[in-house]
Amino acid sequence: MDRRAVAVLFGGRSSEHSISSATAGGVLKAIDRDRYRVIPVGITRDGAFVLEQDDPDKFALDAARLPEVVDNGTRVRWPDSARSRELRVVDADGERSLGEVDVVFPILHGRYGEDGTIQGMLELLGLPYVGAGVLMSAIGMDKHATKSLLKASGIPVVPWVTVTAEGMRSAADLWQRRIRALGLPVFVKPARAGSSVGVSKVSEWDELPAALEVAFAEDETVLVEQAVSGREIECGVLPGVGGGAPRVSVAGEIVVTGREFYDFDAKYRDAAGVELVCPADLREGELAEMQRIAARAFEALGGEGLARVDFFYTGAEFFVNEVNTMPGFTPISMFPTCWIASGLSYPQLIDELIESARAR
Repeated sequence: MDRRAVAVLFGGRSSEHSISSATAGGVLKAIDRDRYRVIPVGITRDGAFVLEQDDPDKFALDAARLPEVVDNGTRVRWPDSARSRELRVVDADGERSLGEVDVVFPILHGRYGEDGTIQGMLELLGLPYVGAGVLMSAIGMDKHATKSLLKASGIPVVPWVTVTAEGMRSAADLWQRRIRALGLPVFVKPARAGSSVGVSKVSEWDELPAALEVAFAEDETVLVEQAVSGREIECGVLPGVGGGAPRVSVAGEIVVTGREFYDFDAKYRDAAGVELVCPADLREGELAEMQRIAARAFEALGGEGLARVDFFYTGAEFFVNEVNTMPGFTPISMFPTCWIASGLSYPQLIDELIESARAR
């Protein structure tokens, strides 16, 4: 059987570069080599496309060292028109063909990859790719756009205020009043960042300026959200088969016992004080309600590719926190973990995403 060629695209210019690289390590290790010929394409922090080593261990997630794509001097050349699917590489020996690509798997987190930019490039080139399209990716990357769309669709979201750096400079008193109306505590987040990068919890108002400064370092637009006292529940969503309803996994729960919240170190550096539980302890009716809302949220944003939907559950109501259109995909990440607990193995999940990209 001829193996389909899959270009695994990872790294990138965002602050989530290392997480993308670690995710790629998991995918490179799990992808079925009898079915797929893998072309690992890394994007350096400066945005250069390089031909990377097909070595999962090089990108393994390590609490002491976060992996990254370094400039090795190669340059991957994308097709020069939609008439071709051939990738080429320029290196010290000259230029050579990498063959035609059947599917691109853009495992990119954050801006310049998860936000519709790479998706737009692939659309222009006519290359099939895994994940959401341009519009859904752009909406899902922007927390304000996501929450606005979900609220308009009747899906419960946590109250929030969106403020820009320019707004704080020109009308600080106005925005301070709007933010303080949320009450304490609040969370301050960059509008377009993930993996808890730039996120702070504010328990006293004198902590707000420093939290805003941290968030504005990531994005010129920031969300301040009312804190909700409840459980942090997450689940995976995939499109329905044959035009059917979206499929939703079992729930996973993030149990925080010794930290302020589920921050970057807890997610990726194995810091203490956090436990990931899957499946979460939910009653049958609670699970059904969560799955119903997750499917609605997925469809509200466009219903393409895949997503992880994050909730706050108060015991009476599920509030959608975020919809991640390219969630963390490391072996310990919640998205694959929830699907494994639902009966879909990691390699099977990768197969499905690749084959659905080809079919779409």
